Amino acid sequence: MKKKIAIAMGGFSSEYRISINSGNMVYKHLDRDLYEAYRVHIMPKEWFVVAEDDTPYPINKNDFTVKIDGKIISFDCVFNTIHGTPGENGLLQAYLDLVGIPQTSCAHYQAALTFNKRDLISVLKPYGIKAAINYFLNKGDKINIPEIIERVGLPCFVKANRAGSSFGITKVKAEEELLPATKIAFKEDDEVIIESFLDGTEVSVGVIMWKGKVRALPVTEIISENEFFDYEAKYLGKSQEITPANISKKQTEKVQEIAKTIYKKLKMQGFTRSEFIFHNGEPHFIEMNTTPGLSQASILPQQAMAAGISLGDLYGSAIEAALAP
Repeated sequence: MKKKIAIAMGGFSSEYRISINSGNMVYKHLDRDLYEAYRVHIMPKEWFVVAEDDTPYPINKNDFTVKIDGKIISFDCVFNTIHGTPGENGLLQAYLDLVGIPQTSCAHYQAALTFNKRDLISVLKPYGIKAAINYFLNKGDKINIPEIIERVGLPCFVKANRAGSSFGITKVKAEEELLPATKIAFKEDDEVIIESFLDGTEVSVGVIMWKGKVRALPVTEIISENEFFDYEAKYLGKSQEITPANISKKQTEKVQEIAKTIYKKLKMQGFTRSEFIFHNGEPHFIEMNTTPGLSQASILPQQAMAAGISLGDLYGSAIEAALAP
């Protein structure tokens, strides 16, 4: 019997349109001989299944079922493609755990941890994972500009601590740009992380569970036409994404091994995509995405195809891993 799969997409953040693209890509490529797929939009005020004719059918939040044409449908698994809250910060994972439905991304604790950039960096530090010098701010804190600059230097990056797709990020080159940059970041989150600028080659490493083993995908080199890998560079074609990356075999193996180490130490599940910058020859960790983009423009699907893995097999592998005893 075919497994009923709810593809969760949308979300409550600025990334919801990107998530819709990812979810629709999964819906398109899932093997219909194995899975009965449903598009589930998770929005701030309503959750609903979108039928083929675009008719919305409300989800019963008590048990995550839906009634279509008089028949109540229960799902065997949820394919989580929500970027940002609630799919990437652990809220959806915790809810699904409570109602007893498997899902394809990591568990709720790991999601909450990895969505918080500054907490994640702090947790990884004892494992020897290199990262940029950083400075933390909470909304309402006094902003001591000389102290910040003394700590991280210029240029630096000001980031919303819990946001994705480069929302709330500014590259600051001069002292007078710092305060306006924090205001931009605070629009996305009430926590901010300020990081030193790392000059070097930026790469992205996808890690998946493949046939029961942790596997690092081919590395992608990112060359942005803009100041950094911002929203335009990621989604509007203002970057080159080169897979495999133009780095040495030794560098490739090293950054893949670090990405796999992070995956294992954090007890991750599903897909992850970790970003690094080779600064002074050493890979420095930037962040981890636990529900990485799966649309046509996204990096992880490009890496899978470079590894000879079809999109149908890639997406199916996440479901089978989630359903495994």
